[in-house]
Amino acid sequence: MARVLVVDDEPQILRALRINLRARGYDVTTAANGSQALQAAARHPPDLVILDLGLPDLDGEEVIGGLRGWTSVPIIVVSGRTDSTDKVQALDAGADDYLTKPFGMDELLARMRAVTRRAQPAEQTPQVRIGSLVVDFAAKRVIRPDDSDVRLTPTEWHLLEVLLRNPGKLLSQQHLLTEVWGPGYADASGNLRLYMTQLRRKLEPDPARPRWLITEPGMGYRFQPGPDDDAGDSTIGVVSG
Repeated sequence: MARVLVVDDEPQILRALRINLRARGYDVTTAANGSQALQAAARHPPDLVILDLGLPDLDGEEVIGGLRGWTSVPIIVVSGRTDSTDKVQALDAGADDYLTKPFGMDELLARMRAVTRRAQPAEQTPQVRIGSLVVDFAAKRVIRPDDSDVRLTPTEWHLLEVLLRNPGKLLSQQHLLTEVWGPGYADASGNLRLYMTQLRRKLEPDPARPRWLITEPGMGYRFQPGPDDDAGDSTIGVVSG
């Protein structure tokens, strides 16, 4: 049974998440402020944290920093803050994903599964499948069903590899730019848009409606390995901090 720490100063959200997650087999601990959250995490280390940013005592980013000082546990931010700056700062502080209130329970569960998969002990995955294509990391090839290659430039390959080695994880634009192009390119968002467009043209059946290389507006990009199918359409979230 996975232990989930839910941190939010809205009692109704804490109650709704506690009920929904326990019904799905999670062991749930709740905290109404940042100090309680850090104490609870220290006493009973969680397997995953769901964290609001607008807490009464500490900002959510401070809580992320406190957790990241000793644990790599997945952190999903759920917040009413919609400004892209807040989202990027939370991701760069160490959050693994960001979900804007109000949100559906099925979407939260899908995000939880995605970050939990990524947190499993690392395995060397030599190949990843994208639809009918096979990405071979060792050979640095993208292979069609007829065994011919999809030709990628070195930069396209590097960007694709970073995304595919972080399945389901939302990667900020700044992170991708720094990882692929280097520290001096952290603000070169035009480069990133151009190369993402090129990758979609080569890899997606319908580049205008991508299935795997997903844009999260104002935040960044993610590689979504496949559809998640948990049932449920309830919506949770008071738009606050």
